[in-house]
Amino acid sequence: MKTHYAIALAMLAGFGLGTVAVQGLHAQAKPPVYQVTEIEILDPEAYSKDYVPKARAAIQAAGGKFLAVGGKTTSLDGEPPKSRIVIQQWDSVEKIKAYRDSAAFKELLPLREKLAKFRTYAVEGIAQ
Repeated sequence: MKTHYAIALAMLAGFGLGTVAVQGLHAQAKPPVYQVTEIEILDPEAYSKDYVPKARAAIQAAGGKFLAVGGKTTSLDGEPPKSRIVIQQWDSVEKIKAYRDSAAFKELLPLREKLAKFRTYAVEGIAQ
């Protein structure tokens, strides 16, 4: 009989410790950061052919994830933007800054500045 109580108590204790561990892990999770970029493309053909594949590969290699890439934009208030909108998800602002300080980004800068005008900002998300 004592063995049954010991097993039940051990299971209850294990469940309690597991619950506390999961809560701790959730509390440590950082919210994602979203990079929003408005792009006024000056040379659409060269931008699509020469810049986009290189930039996309460099961003993904640095840990960025694309959520929206220039799809149809519907205005809910005011005028719709005339720019292309790109939304990326990153683990932190530090990861975005590290990418922007990287050799891959700096190598793309002359082409980037020649083919389009960019307005970029980061927005901290909410932990889920």
